[in-house]
Amino acid sequence: MPLYDYLCQACGHRFETLVRAGATPACPQCGGTALDKQVSAPAAPGKSKAIVAAARRQAAREGHFSQYSAAERNKLLR
Repeated sequence: MPLYDYLCQACGHRFETLVRAGATPACPQCGGTALDKQVSAPAAPGKSKAIVAAARRQAAREGHFSQYSAAERNKLLR
């Protein structure tokens, strides 16, 4: 089920919704089915070194083992 952005022609409401094959989406505000499909901006994958480093720092503050390698985790758990 793809996620689409729509603009309702009747009330001007912008929304996004999951659309099943063969289904006609309706505006959640007014119920209208006269909709214009909008272009959606893709989300960045979030794999930058800065994001990974920040996640590891947070995990270390919270005491998670996810910032350690498998060998380091084995040493800590013994």
